[in-house]
Amino acid sequence: MGNPKAPKHRELSVEQLRWKCDPDMFEFSSTGDLEPIEGILGQERALKALKLGVDLRSPGYNIYIAGLSGSGKATTVKKMLEKIGANGPALYDYAYVNNFKDTDHPILLTFPKGKARIFKHDLCNSIEMLKVNIPKALESEMYLEKKKGIVSDYNQQEQELMSNFDTKLRKVGLSLGQIKVGEIARPDIIPLIDDTPVPVFQLDEKVKEGKLTEDQSREIIGKYNEHQQELQILFKKGLKISQEFQEKLSNLEKDCAADVVKAVLENLNEKYNESRILGYLKQVEESILENIQIFKGVKPEGETTSEGFTIDYFKEYDVNIVLDNSNTNEVPIIIETSPTHSNLFGATERVSDGRGNNYSDFTNIKAGSLLRASEGYIVLNVMHLFEEAGVWKTLKRVLTYNKLEIQDPPNLFQFSSSTLKPEPIDINVKVILIGSQYIYSYLSEHEYDFKKMFKVKADFDYEIKRSDKVLTEYARVIKKFIRDENLKEFDKTAIAHLLEIAAIYAGQKEKLTTRFSKIADLAREANFWATDDGFDIVTAAHVEKAYNNAINRHGMLESKISEMYEDGTYLMDTDGERVGQINGLAVYSADFYSFGRPTRITSTVSLGSGNIINVE
Repeated sequence: MGNPKAPKHRELSVEQLRWKCDPDMFEFSSTGDLEPIEGILGQERALKALKLGVDLRSPGYNIYIAGLSGSGKATTVKKMLEKIGANGPALYDYAYVNNFKDTDHPILLTFPKGKARIFKHDLCNSIEMLKVNIPKALESEMYLEKKKGIVSDYNQQEQELMSNFDTKLRKVGLSLGQIKVGEIARPDIIPLIDDTPVPVFQLDEKVKEGKLTEDQSREIIGKYNEHQQELQILFKKGLKISQEFQEKLSNLEKDCAADVVKAVLENLNEKYNESRILGYLKQVEESILENIQIFKGVKPEGETTSEGFTIDYFKEYDVNIVLDNSNTNEVPIIIETSPTHSNLFGATERVSDGRGNNYSDFTNIKAGSLLRASEGYIVLNVMHLFEEAGVWKTLKRVLTYNKLEIQDPPNLFQFSSSTLKPEPIDINVKVILIGSQYIYSYLSEHEYDFKKMFKVKADFDYEIKRSDKVLTEYARVIKKFIRDENLKEFDKTAIAHLLEIAAIYAGQKEKLTTRFSKIADLAREANFWATDDGFDIVTAAHVEKAYNNAINRHGMLESKISEMYEDGTYLMDTDGERVGQINGLAVYSADFYSFGRPTRITSTVSLGSGNIINVE
């Protein structure tokens, strides 16, 4: 078997290795003759996928935009979302209020757009009215007359109870009086000596003074002890009468205030005829009637601690609006550039109570950007989601159950966590992730539910096929950079050179890169050099200068490798033949560009059978 005939390869000239753009092909002399492009160039496939994902509101149709950096992903999705305008679902306001039955679980109230602010204003006015009207009701003649009757009955019962027992005691030489124990006065049996009350602990002194004999003292003490049990029974009856008196007064206050409270809150009940709001207003009514004292002014609205903090006793009737869409006239579009746990999902902030303790209540609940995007769209960089612990996991949970729970972010160094657990919010939001193809592939393989949540993938191409039409459109893209950043105009030679560099970045003569940010960087730097040289317009020379300077800035690796060839660190034969050796081309990728260097490839050689060996 003879040796196979070596294939013939067509040799290429240096000129054929690089595409040259003829400036005379353009009908314009400079970018001043062009209109900037308004859309995006070369991303038809991605735009179709984006339109499907944006318009389709079914569950799971969130969007993942994959592509290289600088290909216009964020700009494109922003422009597409801006076209939606007001054509979206109805918007809502969300507010948290105090749960009077369980303060650790604040109640969520949902209102049509713009109504939460009105509800808060109405409730605040109602509380202010009650601060005025409840004291007035408790000063009315009818109330005072009834209170007078209750007080009179109490005094009469207490007087009869004490008088009857005192009469009984006086028959045996004792009386009913009071002794002071510390700051408290309590009833006690007092012996009578010559009709003068003498406390029992002073009897020994009377014996020493000769006013009593020891037998008389023992007899008095015996009678004193005999009636102690009756005194305890009397004391309990007195407490019961006092409790009944306080209860009657409290009930009278409640009955009198209830008419006022119901009359004031009735307007709210009629205006906000929704079951959850009515349930909350019922709790408000019950709380007011249980805390009439603060409405009477017995307790001040604020109590100042030694550190100067003020306690507001009416704070529990406040309304914490976490999302107010009053002024939102279009579909919410949020581009979250810092998706920390608190920024994205919200948090329950902790504040000092002025006594060295931190606490959190329903007024400290803060919304995040995810809630602000409810019924709309939120755009996130997927890499940012992995930079803080728990963010990606929490986002998946929200998308799985369509419920947002506002909680403190997980913190290993937080010694005391908040016990506050607000009611979850039903949320409908379209999440748009921007990232690389690598991250998409990784998540698809390792996250079993990823594709269920992100059913739409929009692939942004990194190159576009070159044609005369595309070249003109590309020039309009450059014109857009110039307009947006107020750069000097580029003449057609500068545009032609930028297009040549776009082909270099694409790696093919017949393609142009769609990583427009790299071309924009060159345009900015070329503008700088034109200004530095005192030119009013950017030319090809300025573009070339910008390109060479960029290569030089990033060219240390290439220079070091070249030095190794020059000083003999790397050795290579460039003529003749060597057994087991061949020269190849190694391509190095620097940050800004790629370059090639010849490399010797060496293999182990041994005697064979003459057949082809598959190295795989």
